[in-house]
Amino acid sequence: MPARPPRLKLRREFKLVASRGLRAARPGVVVQVLKGTDGPLRVGFTVTKKVGNAVIRNRAKRRLREAARLLLGQDAPAGFDLVMIGRDATARRDFATLLGDLRGALRQGGVLPPKEQHAVLAPKEQPAGDLPPTEPS
Repeated sequence: MPARPPRLKLRREFKLVASRGLRAARPGVVVQVLKGTDGPLRVGFTVTKKVGNAVIRNRAKRRLREAARLLLGQDAPAGFDLVMIGRDATARRDFATLLGDLRGALRQGGVLPPKEQHAVLAPKEQPAGDLPPTEPS
């Protein structure tokens, strides 16, 4: 079970990431990334009061924490501070889709490596004599 990454807790840490960091938005989450910090990767979570009541906001933060734990738990790259901002869709979105949103935002911010491009292989050409016989219709 992956351990959860260290947390950002102070307002000034959140503000520093917001003012100097990159921003990557997806339908389920907004991620702010500050590169070049000393020490391990740290993550902060927030959801504004524009998003539902306290129950909905806490559900959104719990889902973001779990997604971050799964994606960044043990193999988290050092030298990043992240702020994950919940949106309206965060609490309602399918969890697999939310993970995809977060993964895409982390790739855009440079935290995760870019998606590997798979080469498209042309179908093998078969000689005319190797075709299976066709039955008359």
